[in-house]
Amino acid sequence: MCVGSLYAFVGRETTNRELRNRMDTARNHQRGFTLIELMIVVAIVAILAAIAFPSYQSQVRKSRRAAAASFLMQVAGRQQQRMLDVRSYASALADLNLSLPSEMTGHYTVDIVPDVGPPPSFTLTATAVGKQAADSGCSELTLTNTGVKSPTQCW
Repeated sequence: MCVGSLYAFVGRETTNRELRNRMDTARNHQRGFTLIELMIVVAIVAILAAIAFPSYQSQVRKSRRAAAASFLMQVAGRQQQRMLDVRSYASALADLNLSLPSEMTGHYTVDIVPDVGPPPSFTLTATAVGKQAADSGCSELTLTNTGVKSPTQCW
């Protein structure tokens, strides 16, 4: 190997090392995110939250409404059993050995309105209170002794 080619070889080697060092230095300075990148992520999360939160609240209201409807059905069953046992309908949940379930507490009140007849009958009403009152068109669920449910779109 001649001396000129040796210098050319060493020169290329030095150039490659310098290039690698520069790339490593550039990589070390690129750690983290820029403020613009963070602001874009925050904006995207805010948009998703603005869409998702109202939908979540709607599903929570529907869930509570379903719990209220289920409880009214349970009360109606107890009322029918009481009619068979003592020939009258109860006027309070305590007469049926029932209490308002925890998932309904603070969201619904339940009223029993018996009618001595003839024939005897009852009407059960679950009325939404608090944030549940925002359940448009379904803030009051009603069930009668004949099984009539209103409003029908809420059951």
